[in-house]
Amino acid sequence: MRQSAALGTGIQGHPCLQNTGSGMSLSWVTRPHSPDNMLTLQALLPKPGTMDKPITPGELLCLGSSLAFSGLFYYLYRRKARVVARIQEAPKLQVDDNLPALVSAAEGRCLPYVALEGIVLPAQAALTSHYHEGLQGVIQKLLLKEHRLIWNSLARSWSESERVLSEQIYTVPFLLASPGPEAATQVSVDSPLQAVCLPLEMVYERFQQPSHGFRDLLGQYLIGEKPKGILETEEMLRVGAGLTGIGELSLHPDGSLHLQPPAQGGEFFLCLGDWQTVLSELESASGLWKGAALLCAAAGLAVLLHALCRAYRRCRPKQQQEDKELDGEEAGDRAPEDSCVVCLSRPRECVLLGCGHICCCFRCFQALPTRLCPICRGPIDRVVPLYQA
Repeated sequence: MRQSAALGTGIQGHPCLQNTGSGMSLSWVTRPHSPDNMLTLQALLPKPGTMDKPITPGELLCLGSSLAFSGLFYYLYRRKARVVARIQEAPKLQVDDNLPALVSAAEGRCLPYVALEGIVLPAQAALTSHYHEGLQGVIQKLLLKEHRLIWNSLARSWSESERVLSEQIYTVPFLLASPGPEAATQVSVDSPLQAVCLPLEMVYERFQQPSHGFRDLLGQYLIGEKPKGILETEEMLRVGAGLTGIGELSLHPDGSLHLQPPAQGGEFFLCLGDWQTVLSELESASGLWKGAALLCAAAGLAVLLHALCRAYRRCRPKQQQEDKELDGEEAGDRAPEDSCVVCLSRPRECVLLGCGHICCCFRCFQALPTRLCPICRGPIDRVVPLYQA
């Protein structure tokens, strides 16, 4: 009756034996290829192309960005490391009377890269500070900078910004001389503005705050910009300061010594203090770029490992399913006399008495709807387990 009812409703299926505890019952199970089931399976299955990609576009973007930044940071690290190595290998000299003979004995009367220490002296009239009488120097920088507050609508707060209103740099020719008064040798410093960083000291700094009326404050809040003040600074390389120059030292035909930017490539340094100050700053910058390169490379490696682990997790169930299918095929290739005549997959495990047929496994025997032998249809009195050695 259940089978006919199922057929009457138009549902495709097949009968299945179930053990309900009180006896065997016949029920109807729909086939997986029925239209309703097919719609359900299609809804559960992932969309085509979503599970086949080994790496997502976001991961690909992160991987490419990390590799690009790590390459850039590694390039900057190697560049700084080469400068550090070159400074470490450069001769460390001081301005004295033996310096002209040392340079003239070099090839081409030139030392390609040296670190030279001396005292700053002007070659002509020195520059005078605008704010301190009697303060003289050879390089002067005047800076006028405006500070203002701008309303950030996203952060809902005021953020500070600055704008350079005026920047003026003045320089006069200057020399490096020996700290001792007994040495007469002097070295002219050429093109000081080509140095990586100007060796300047802050000699004047003043911050002027504007006064605002009520109307000005109201207008500033409406437009979202509020002037904070104007910063006025003066920096100078003072006469008599200790200076270290790192560059090319050459002896001109007139007998004068000149420290200038390296002609064969390399950076030109002028710094207050000794050469070890420059070296420590470069080593710090080199370590910073190295750490940034390693961090970006580690981020890219983490993204790659994440993609590989996800691909492995996706492929593992497929491999297990293939192994199960292979085991099923191997089980199907067994000899017919060794397999159950009902399920055709498990081995025969029991003897049916009184006919004595060995034809099914114990699970299929329990699923028989009636106590009749599947081979001869004879009654089954009892079942004896079969043990194969």
